[in-house]
Amino acid sequence: MARLVDIGAFTVGQGQRPFLIAGPCVIESEQLTLETAGRIAEITHSLGMPYVFKSSFDKANRTSISSFRGPGLAQGLEVLAKVKREVGVPILTDVHTEEQAAEAGRVVDVLQIPAFLCRQTDLLVAAAKTGKVVNVKKGQFLSPQEMSNAVKKVEESGNRRIVLTERGSSFGYNNLVVDMRSFPILRSFGYPVVFDATHSVQLPGGGGNKSAGQREFVEPLASAAAGAGVDGFFMEVHPNPDEALSDGPNMVPLHQLKSLLERVMRICDAANPRN
Repeated sequence: MARLVDIGAFTVGQGQRPFLIAGPCVIESEQLTLETAGRIAEITHSLGMPYVFKSSFDKANRTSISSFRGPGLAQGLEVLAKVKREVGVPILTDVHTEEQAAEAGRVVDVLQIPAFLCRQTDLLVAAAKTGKVVNVKKGQFLSPQEMSNAVKKVEESGNRRIVLTERGSSFGYNNLVVDMRSFPILRSFGYPVVFDATHSVQLPGGGGNKSAGQREFVEPLASAAAGAGVDGFFMEVHPNPDEALSDGPNMVPLHQLKSLLERVMRICDAANPRN
């Protein structure tokens, strides 16, 4: 059985109620960030679903050099701290350097290692040494078995507060594919497993100078993952994805989130009844 991990006031892992990591891909403005976090918190509370807010202060891996990256570390952490204070939910953000890990670790509850950086030893070690929960996203270029090496790097740095996230594997010509065998393999390393339902429907570079996406497939993939028995879901959510400054084509529209989660949670309850 996977180790249980505390995030804020709740515990995640096998046997616990599945939790949600969600929010806009990138911090676009303080107002949009706060309003989206508040609405998602209301939805998840009504469903009895633990919730971690996610948004990025810097998107360092955009396809084009001219793409919007976010407000930067200092301003971004101020906004995230305000969400934590005013909405009252744990916060997750991704980090790309050891310096960012140290700074963000003073504010957020979960440090996320981006998929492209999951083999970067110094970044994993720096995130681990903050003592915060470390969510490592499986690289699109790795088999799930290879993620054991990332786990060992965090563990051997003195941190066993680990979550692993599946976000699809490169299939060629801008496509990703999700192998449902990945979930039990990742869980065999002893930690909670999350399914990233929105990045898994991304078409990396599929828009020429930006990524494209197929958000219509978020629900069927999330439903399949629910049946496979994951511990949580990652979904980027935006009030108007078509106007979002990053990842719009694969994000879930905010007004559709509740019905999507209701279906997913019914499948979770049927597949893994909890007393």
